[in-house]
Amino acid sequence: MSSLEQRLSRIEEKLKLENKDARRRIDLSFDISPQRPRPRPTLQLPLAGDGGSRLSSASEGSPQQRPLPIRPRRMLTLPTAAYGLPKSLENTEIDQKLQEIMRQTGYLNIDGQRYQADVTDLIGEGEIGSGTCGQVFKVRFKKTGHVIAVKQMRRTGNKDENKRILMDLDVVLKSHDCPYIVQCYGAIVTSTDVFIGMELMGTCAEKLKKRLQGPIPEHILGKMTVAIVKALLYLKEKHGVIHRDVKPSNILLDAKGQIKLCDFGISGRLVDSKAKTRSAGCAAYMAPERIDPPDPSKPDYDIRADVWSLGISLVELATGQFPYKNCKTDFEVLTKVLQEEPPLLPLSMGFSLHFQAFVKDCLTKDHMKRPKYHRLLEHGFIQRYEVLEVDVAGWLQSVMENTESPRNSSCYSLHQMHSPFSR
Repeated sequence: MSSLEQRLSRIEEKLKLENKDARRRIDLSFDISPQRPRPRPTLQLPLAGDGGSRLSSASEGSPQQRPLPIRPRRMLTLPTAAYGLPKSLENTEIDQKLQEIMRQTGYLNIDGQRYQADVTDLIGEGEIGSGTCGQVFKVRFKKTGHVIAVKQMRRTGNKDENKRILMDLDVVLKSHDCPYIVQCYGAIVTSTDVFIGMELMGTCAEKLKKRLQGPIPEHILGKMTVAIVKALLYLKEKHGVIHRDVKPSNILLDAKGQIKLCDFGISGRLVDSKAKTRSAGCAAYMAPERIDPPDPSKPDYDIRADVWSLGISLVELATGQFPYKNCKTDFEVLTKVLQEEPPLLPLSMGFSLHFQAFVKDCLTKDHMKRPKYHRLLEHGFIQRYEVLEVDVAGWLQSVMENTESPRNSSCYSLHQMHSPFSR
């Protein structure tokens, strides 16, 4: 087996292990067997700033339910002491972010109003997605009746995992001023989980492609591209972050015609304009320089890896088919990405020259020649759809009314699974 084949096999195996580990981490911690009643989840410690005296609101729902016991007050800490390592500047930064987040936990900011919130204030209405970052539930906030999305991320005893959760939470809580990123209402942190309340969008581009059983029109993709490029630029310039998982299932739309980017569960913080080396993301959308870096011990990729992922996503949505077809394993996909010419929009489908050129630029195989966000924003394709009036809301309503929901979709499809929230 050649050196490249060995490397691809290692990447494929690592992706499998990450997915297996993710499923283990998000496994619900109680028995869901139909023969036994499901116990209600309980907070493991009081929320910061509540003085340890507030009773759970679980008793509001039924007089038969007893109030949850008040546990001794404990500070939520990362397991750094167990490793016996001297506290570094990095650990100090994590501790500071932890304290900042803990000052905010236990509140949801919805429609300009701030509400105290507990896990027992959340009424589960079904699961709407799951992945390497955790599970996402459709939830009704009992105090106001608002229906929101709540992402549940499992805390572990692993220092790096807790750091990742903190960094992701830090970014999402601070991204309230970008209209192209799914809004965060707040977070509830317990000793076992982090629950992030977010706006509930209507559907995602992946599910739309499945409903249509074919391509999404260019004018819709034009508006989608403007939103995603601006969201990625915001993350990079405001927070020093690359997303690393740009794909159709993370591009969300709602009934108002808004298009937003979601899922920072595997995002990476930039260090000197270079991404950290932790592998993450979906192999199908992974850029060549991430698959086969010149020096595997020092992967050298940056925000242009997300530009490649955007290009692959656009080809898929514009044609209705994933460009690397007939692949049964991640290994086959990775091999095609490296060995074949980059996919292009077919001339026979009537796409504009600007759209064809934009996709070709995004899928420049040499990442050093691939454009960054500012150059993309100067492209004729982006400039056209920045100003063109497009009725995204009307188009989406028509699609939802005239097509059937796909049976199997990882994006915003309800599953018959038990929610960890109150009922």
